[in-house]
Amino acid sequence: MGWLRNLLQKLSRLWRKKLQLGLYGPPNSGKTTLANRMCADWLGSEMGSTSKIAHETREVHLKDKLIIKNEEGKTITFSLADTPGIATRIDYEDFVKDGLPPQEAKMRAKEATEGVLQSIKWLDDMDCVVLVLDSTKEPYNQVNTTIIDNLQTRSIPLLIVANKTDLKKSNIDRIRSAYPDLDIIGISAKQGDNIDKFYMKLFELTAKVK
Repeated sequence: MGWLRNLLQKLSRLWRKKLQLGLYGPPNSGKTTLANRMCADWLGSEMGSTSKIAHETREVHLKDKLIIKNEEGKTITFSLADTPGIATRIDYEDFVKDGLPPQEAKMRAKEATEGVLQSIKWLDDMDCVVLVLDSTKEPYNQVNTTIIDNLQTRSIPLLIVANKTDLKKSNIDRIRSAYPDLDIIGISAKQGDNIDKFYMKLFELTAKVK
C-alpha cells in the first residue's frame, strides 16, 4: 500500500498549495539557530529561543511566508517549520544534571517526548526537508539514519546541513563519508558562514519537489 500513501501525500501537497520546508535533526544540532538566521535575513525577525540545554524547542514552530531571492532575482516562497529535536531516549535525570529542578526536568522530558512524536507526525506535511547535523559529532547513528530512511520512504527531497563549522572539532568529511549519496553543505548558522551558498542550495532543493 506504499503507492497509495505516496499518492495521497502528493494530492495533499497539491491541495495545500503551499510549499512547506521543515528543519529536522537531533537536539542541539542548531535547527532553531538556523531558523532564526533565515527569518532574520529575510523577514527581519527571529523564529524562537535557543539554549545549551537539549530540547529547548518542544513543539513545531512555523513561519508562514518566507521569501528567498537569488542573484538572478528569482524567488522561492515557503512555510518554514522548525521542529523539535528527534531522540530515541529522553530521561528527565539528564535535565537535572544540566541544572534544572526535578519538577521542571520531568515536565521538560514529557514535553520533549511529545515533541518527538509531533516532529515525526509532521513529516507527512513536508514538501522538502533540511536535516541539520552538528558537524562536531559522529553523524552515523540511529536517530539520523531513522530520519533519513523516513524521508526516503516518503520520497521527500532532502538537504543535509553540516552545522557548527566555526568550531574546531567540526568535521564535514565525516558526514560526507557517512552519507556519500546525499547532498551536504557545511555552514555556521550562528556566525553566518557559507549561508549564501545554503540559500542557493534551497533553490535546488525546492526544485525537486514534485
